[in-house]
Amino acid sequence: MKTSNSKTKDRFRLEASTADRLGICLFRYQLSPKERFLAVNRTLAKILGYECEKEIQACTFKSLFKNPEDAKEFFRIIKKEKIVRFHEALFKRNGKEEVWVAITAHLTSSSDKKTQRIEGILEDITKHKELEERFAFEKELFQNLLDNLPDAVYFKDDKNRLFRVNRFYSDGFKMPPEEISGKTDFDFFPKQQAQKMFDDDTYVLKTGNPIIGKIERTLLPNGTRNCVTTTKIPLQNKKGLIVGTMGITRDITAYDQLEKNRLNMAVTSLKVLDRVLEIRDPYTFGHTRRVSIIAERIAQELGWDENRIFELKMSAELHDIGKILIPLEILNKPGKLSDLELKLVQEHVEKCYDMLKPHGFPFPMPEAIYQHHERLDGNGYPRGLSGEKIIPEARVLAISDVLEAMTFHRPYRAALGIKKAAKEIRDNAGSKYDKEMVNVTLKILGENNYNAFWLKQEPSI
Repeated sequence: MKTSNSKTKDRFRLEASTADRLGICLFRYQLSPKERFLAVNRTLAKILGYECEKEIQACTFKSLFKNPEDAKEFFRIIKKEKIVRFHEALFKRNGKEEVWVAITAHLTSSSDKKTQRIEGILEDITKHKELEERFAFEKELFQNLLDNLPDAVYFKDDKNRLFRVNRFYSDGFKMPPEEISGKTDFDFFPKQQAQKMFDDDTYVLKTGNPIIGKIERTLLPNGTRNCVTTTKIPLQNKKGLIVGTMGITRDITAYDQLEKNRLNMAVTSLKVLDRVLEIRDPYTFGHTRRVSIIAERIAQELGWDENRIFELKMSAELHDIGKILIPLEILNKPGKLSDLELKLVQEHVEKCYDMLKPHGFPFPMPEAIYQHHERLDGNGYPRGLSGEKIIPEARVLAISDVLEAMTFHRPYRAALGIKKAAKEIRDNAGSKYDKEMVNVTLKILGENNYNAFWLKQEPSI
């Protein structure tokens, strides 16, 4: 009749045979009264570099650990908890190599507490640890790369919540990255500004199309504004599904200011000519500034962005500088002009265009000025353009110019007043003037009780 100990050995042999086929390590180890291996399988011996099981059984379990502190920690846990699950440790191999293992085991005691045994399995996780270390290295390398970029880099999930940022981003808000995680742009920026950012993220998520090099002006926590260029791209999982976005924002405030200074220098030089014109022709004094105010208000109502409005206002400020080349006696002549004199006056738009075109403005200012006397029906000048050939900026200038000119005295006629000016654009909406822009202009006039709102403010450029 077999003893309990014999049955245990038979059971272990059966389990060891199955474990060897599956490449799993098995062991039974006695803690007390004397520490020793009771049994190990062939796979364990092979993983640890031993010829046979007996060679391991000559060792203690503690001696297999590379670091004594790891052995102490393992035995502390199993004695306290009676069980360990996937406990990682570095083991010595029978040679110079080392092997990472994961131990899952439990502690049993005899009824009299005199005998304690550990039974468990051991897995070789060396390749797993190598991959883990490589991934950790690549992750650290990637984070170091992000942290050393002079740009704000950030990652958002499919709800537009931040889940990873680089150092430049977190330093900008004086918050550690872990506190930023889970927040949205609404936690950092004014509502209207944050909404635009949210809408851009949502567009990328829904369409999969990137937004590249978008220029924005943002309000910083310290109350100052900066100019940035932002690129946003979709993040995809292994299945190709879009699960978030990545953004890169670069501060170009210094460059933007430099470009503004250069542009302002050119514009200032041109505006000097405009002021010279006003000195020569007192009847047009302040005309361009008032046209700029009207044009700005119309563009705002149309929902144009601030850059486009700025460009429109400059076009309005400079739209009449070509008149400086027209003889003063024609400009100030009372009464009706002759056909030749009228032709000379009409040439002012072409002369203005010729002055501006060589400077290569990064927006359609020269063309807007060139077209501001064109009409949708083709009866304008100088080129007789019609319909869609007339750019939106020129259409706004046309209405603004007529509205201002009709409400001020001219050498050849007295001021006609706002109501007649309103009637002119209303009666010719869709034929001479853009219908939508006319409706917007009439709405603005109504809100101001048909008073000249352009006399109540100064232009901002």
